[in-house]
Amino acid sequence: MRGAVRSVGRALHLPVTGTARGIRKATHAHGAGESGLGKLIELHAVNGAGDVMITVALASTVFFSVPTDEARGRVALYLAITMAPFTVLAPVIGPLLDRLPHGRRAAMAGAMLARALLALIISGAVAGGSLELYPAALGVLVASKAYGVVRSAVVPRLLPPGFSLVKANSRVTLAGLLATGVAAPIGAGLHAIGDPWPLYGAFVIFVAGTFLSFTLPSKVDSAKGEDVALLAADEEHLHGPLRKDRTDRTDRKETKRPGLRTVGPAVTHALGANAALRCLSGFLIFFLAFLLREHPLTGESAAVSLGIVGVAAGAGNALGTAVGAWLRSRTPEIIIVTVVAVALGTAIVAALFFGAFLVAVLAAVAGFAQALAKLCLDALIQRDVPEQVRTSAFARSETLLQMAWVFGGAVGIVMPLNGTLGLVVAALIVAAGWLATLRGLLSSARHGPRTRPRVA
Repeated sequence: MRGAVRSVGRALHLPVTGTARGIRKATHAHGAGESGLGKLIELHAVNGAGDVMITVALASTVFFSVPTDEARGRVALYLAITMAPFTVLAPVIGPLLDRLPHGRRAAMAGAMLARALLALIISGAVAGGSLELYPAALGVLVASKAYGVVRSAVVPRLLPPGFSLVKANSRVTLAGLLATGVAAPIGAGLHAIGDPWPLYGAFVIFVAGTFLSFTLPSKVDSAKGEDVALLAADEEHLHGPLRKDRTDRTDRKETKRPGLRTVGPAVTHALGANAALRCLSGFLIFFLAFLLREHPLTGESAAVSLGIVGVAAGAGNALGTAVGAWLRSRTPEIIIVTVVAVALGTAIVAALFFGAFLVAVLAAVAGFAQALAKLCLDALIQRDVPEQVRTSAFARSETLLQMAWVFGGAVGIVMPLNGTLGLVVAALIVAAGWLATLRGLLSSARHGPRTRPRVA
């Protein structure tokens, strides 16, 4: 009898332990386990799962619970109270975290714990209709941004032998996307039980992430030889703050004190193209959310229509991440120019022949282009920015891309619910970024990377 009980116990336990072993084997493959990258991949998956739980709860509270006209006002209020202050705080987060390089594990744990506690505050606000929802949501955004900046700084410290930075980032990003895809329906199921339940789920996930942050290797707290980077391409900043002018040592003239280093023209042009795609993403999220709620896809409900577009965007994002690892040895500038051109062409076609299928295709292409262009930007930072300033360059690029997303979302909120007009605006957003960066990226691709600045 006792043996039978043990057999049943093993049979029930095997799916859980087997799945856990399979996940650990995948995340720790190709040296990622030995370097510590595998633990970061798992931590980012936890981060993605927790964030989507909060997103499900907020979307249900702010967006789906009221009529469309009122929802637009509530979402606009949400953006004004949370996103507007966030655009002011976001540029400060990176520089502040640059000053705490020896506490990266603690910073990531703090960002997780802050979101866990804020999820509980939001759950109470959702249940009682309190205005605490808005400052708590702002806190979640700031904590999420802080985690993202530190995570970008940690990746270069955990590269396994033979790994490129773009390949490592693609694996981390893909883990987050897969976790989001798994957690989203779970969050929807918890919401069916009650409005606060996805937030309780987020609390549990982020508490687990708090402890998981401290399992990262201690070397992620090392900042040996690091400096900070300026997202500019002028030559006067090549030698860093208070560095003596090497062209004229006799007069002991000091260079202009920028306090930051340059990252080179290829990176700044690629950042501009990525900002256009991130702006497109923010615009499509908010514009299509309201458009499809009022005018669902043919034969579908509003919720199903939004689900179809969301799945298409997620699939495109995952595909772009996978293709990015495969194309890691190709010229990043050419890839960026190409994917932005494809996104522009798709937006134009979708505007001219507006329909359900083309809306889903545009969402997929936008997700694909955003993911692939971001990985190429990472590759350019790896190629053109010396290791001593690379983590700072990541922090500042992430901040600017987030601000571009906020701007696109704000435009999507105020647009009239006209599909053709909206997609024309989407095409104009992409065209502006593509034309502004096309010449610079192609020139950089022809002439190759500039000589890396040497840090003594």
